[in-house]
Amino acid sequence: MTEPLTNPEEWNNLSRPVPEWFRNAPFGIFIHWGAYSVPAWAEPIGALGTIDDDREWFTHNPYAEWYYNTIRIDGSPAQQHHKETFDGEDYDAFLDQWKAEQFDPAEWMELFRYAGADYVVPTTKHHDGIALWDAPGTGERNTVRRGPGKDLIGEIAQAVKEKGMKLGLYYSGGLDWHVRPFPPHITSESVHGSGRPKDAGYAEYAYNQVLDLVDKYQPHVLWNDIEWPDAGKHFGEHGLGRLFEHFYAVNPEGVVNDRWGETHKDYATSEYEHATESESEAEWENCRGIGFSFGYNQVEGPEQSLSGPELARHLTDVVSRGGRFLLNVGPRADGTIPEIQRQALTDLGRWMETAKQYLVGARPLAAGVAAGQGDAWVRWVDRGSEVVAFVDAPSDGNGDEAVLELSGDGFSAAGASVVGPGGSLHLDGHVLKVTLDPDRPGPVVVRIPRT
Repeated sequence: MTEPLTNPEEWNNLSRPVPEWFRNAPFGIFIHWGAYSVPAWAEPIGALGTIDDDREWFTHNPYAEWYYNTIRIDGSPAQQHHKETFDGEDYDAFLDQWKAEQFDPAEWMELFRYAGADYVVPTTKHHDGIALWDAPGTGERNTVRRGPGKDLIGEIAQAVKEKGMKLGLYYSGGLDWHVRPFPPHITSESVHGSGRPKDAGYAEYAYNQVLDLVDKYQPHVLWNDIEWPDAGKHFGEHGLGRLFEHFYAVNPEGVVNDRWGETHKDYATSEYEHATESESEAEWENCRGIGFSFGYNQVEGPEQSLSGPELARHLTDVVSRGGRFLLNVGPRADGTIPEIQRQALTDLGRWMETAKQYLVGARPLAAGVAAGQGDAWVRWVDRGSEVVAFVDAPSDGNGDEAVLELSGDGFSAAGASVVGPGGSLHLDGHVLKVTLDPDRPGPVVVRIPRT
């Protein structure tokens, strides 16, 4: 008999410092790939956290991986698109049309590693309930039995490990529109409350699948989404507490995120501009796509997408505030990475060749130690024996010079240097002036030693 409730102390007993590898992993790659990559359609209305009206967000959802939910909302443009383009066919037809015929996980990982990634987190089962491995309880409804005809997670996991990166696994424990077919979500309350499965049967189903993922692939990160069924929040048989204990036994250097309800976490998460209160916690991660969607959205173009230099700024900003950045890639159904995304990752990698080493192990610089004058874009990190400034032009792109000022003693302004391409430096009295090259690959890296 399972225990219906636990006391907070049981969850507290799972807490421990995050492992060294995670502290030194500023950048990860998320992968959203599924049957939704076949229609690959959503309205690119904006980033999560910038649209306050629930009805507008869900009816015009920019997340292509939410296609199955959006087409069930009466009057939504996605529903109309689905009728016109696919004659309103059943969503599961996309599983059979998803062939992944050009899938090359080794080539993916070569690109991700060049971009500077430390860990890679593919989706194993999204809210549509389609598993990317031969998951227990799914019967024929997975990518081994239908569609691609492959254990996609197994192939990705092997390629990740061969490139020396850490493997994370995403799992939607909070929603499964196939196993528990609720009405379509049109409010956030429905997603996180009344419209998610909470029963013991679904808790056991999810438990068995995540247990299988842990045992088969030995991930370093368990990245759950939305919530966990309430009936499974205990330490008894098929309980989440027992699942965490097993995960840590299999991989003592493993970490879990914060989307398991009020249970246990190793780190907090924000998403685009949503849940930014998480960014005040000791360990946190921001995730977002290159555009406004996680799954591939054929509607998105350059105007909705971040460039390589913009990704470099976002990553630097997150690290300077104590976080890490999980950047999503959404492959096409055939397994190729869209050119807009590939170019952004390649351009980011060009910058990371120089800058990555100054992000690894970096910590936020204490307030009042250093600053940039004027409207230049400057982010600081503390690396113990030195401080590092990442310097760029203002957001409007105007200006080719930035001024840095250090407060107090203990620094050698005369010993400061620019690392890599993108700019030059000279000392003017007690301030440092950084000249920015117009073709710089990203923020200019300035090292200032402590004395």
